[in-house]
Amino acid sequence: MNSSERRATFGLAAIFGLRMLGLFVILPVFTVYGDNLTGSTPTLIGLAIGAYGLTQALLQIPMGAASDRWGRRPVIVIGLLAFIAGSIVAALSTSIYGVIAGRALQGAGAIAAAIMALASDLTRDSQRTKAMAIIGISVGSAFMLALIVGPIVAAHLGLSGVFWFTAVMAAAALGLLFFLVPPGGAQSGERRGASLAEIGSVLRDRNLLRLDYSILSLHFILTAVFVVLPVVLQNSLGVPKEDHWEIYIPVMLLSVVGMVPIIGVGERSGIMHKVLGGVVLVMAVADLALAETMHTATWMLISLWLFFTAFNVLEATLPSLVSKFAPGEYRGAALGVYSTSQFVGAFLGGVVGGSVYGTYGAFGVFNVCAVVAAVCFLVAIGLHAPQRLQQAHAE
Repeated sequence: MNSSERRATFGLAAIFGLRMLGLFVILPVFTVYGDNLTGSTPTLIGLAIGAYGLTQALLQIPMGAASDRWGRRPVIVIGLLAFIAGSIVAALSTSIYGVIAGRALQGAGAIAAAIMALASDLTRDSQRTKAMAIIGISVGSAFMLALIVGPIVAAHLGLSGVFWFTAVMAAAALGLLFFLVPPGGAQSGERRGASLAEIGSVLRDRNLLRLDYSILSLHFILTAVFVVLPVVLQNSLGVPKEDHWEIYIPVMLLSVVGMVPIIGVGERSGIMHKVLGGVVLVMAVADLALAETMHTATWMLISLWLFFTAFNVLEATLPSLVSKFAPGEYRGAALGVYSTSQFVGAFLGGVVGGSVYGTYGAFGVFNVCAVVAAVCFLVAIGLHAPQRLQQAHAE
């Protein structure tokens, strides 16, 4: 990468990461702190956790297309301002319904596709996959940091303090956009936007659809697991809610140790599309293990390590695979569909996770996640090599 590409890639990765930190940071705390909100029930807690996914899903493709037509930066600015507004609404709310409204408004800042499209605009084709991988890694890093920061902030500032923290993170991301990311990218009038025909092409591409379903499943599982995991740590293992970060830190650090060689071998050998199915299968095994080890600390920690290793590998590599398969002339549309799938998964995971938890407990939620992962495995193993990789082998 040249210096401009490095600035663009790491600046956009930081923006994406700060925004996702704001979304992820409530996952490890909301179930155990949300009980104090007026009108709280397990189903509504799950809805509050996943509500941002619904508005993200509805707006991701339109905002990705808008960034093609009117420029990436204006769309990113509007999205971050909407996220800040939603954070403030949730921070000031004392009822579960107010928090749901705030989370939905947070999700209205649907800028994932615009950020990834801007990264594509500002990098050469030879460096684009690397840029997408770095942005994907920033999401995994934000998730790891959220598991540590969330319990600490909530212990000192309460649930409202967590939402004020998310507003500050979005404001910091806005500053990075203006002061770190170099100028350039699609501007108003430079592109005509994604047409229905182009979006239709994306929706007919079987490899892209497999990746879209994979990210949907991944975020369904993530959100559903975190509807119950904080409660399991507190009630089954006896870990006080303010000390949950002491569990997450070693597990997440060890998951990085497991993640790095998997991604390294897959990328160097050009077989990441084949590795994908195996990692999803590990996720399914981890979900089953979580259901069976809820009352045994050592085995629970091992199960969590498997879960987070699989999650981090998938979170870091799926955007890179999409960039390899997506046609260059409508990459914004392809990334919009991908991001929409991600947030549909988060919404469904919150709603289904909360409902299953209210009826069948944590055991039921972990088993539902295992079934979702098993179906995803069957989908993922049909993924073919990207065309460019096939051509390279042919030569």
